[in-house]
Amino acid sequence: MATQVDAKRLSTALALRGIVAMLFGIAAVFWPGITLVTLVYLFSAFILASGLVTLIMGLVDASRERNSVLSLVLTVILGVVEIGVGVYLIRHIGVAFATLILLIGFVLVLRGLIEVFTGLFEDNTSSMYRTANVFVGALAVIAGVILLFQPETSGVAFVWILGLYALLSGPLMIALALDINKN
Repeated sequence: MATQVDAKRLSTALALRGIVAMLFGIAAVFWPGITLVTLVYLFSAFILASGLVTLIMGLVDASRERNSVLSLVLTVILGVVEIGVGVYLIRHIGVAFATLILLIGFVLVLRGLIEVFTGLFEDNTSSMYRTANVFVGALAVIAGVILLFQPETSGVAFVWILGLYALLSGPLMIALALDINKN
């Protein structure tokens, strides 16, 4: 019974992260002219929710000893980094656009690498979960690299890249949550 409760909590957290990602993506893609302050608030909410869900998922998986120790440590570190970036951005709303781009790029690359690693090397999850992890991770790495190597791109292109990543990864996270509920 405890595993069903943990799976339910994990799937709920993952679905919440997917919904927040989709809402952020919709706002970013369909409202690209938003001001930097609004973008910082939106991204801060997204990255804080993502960090909390990631941290909870890492701790729940650690209590069930479901994944390798390295995967669990990387997941917990990612959650802490995302929460740290979210708190930093909330405390520094007037952050420079270049700083925001670099922070987002680094978080996306880190998240993507960890998701690809977990998707490729963890055997204790369903094949759909592993495949979606690799796909979402690859999207994150691509979006992060574009942001890191093209920081001088226009603001609208930056917002669209970030929004498209969120719109693509959000439904995948919801699908993963449904897959967890099914098992």
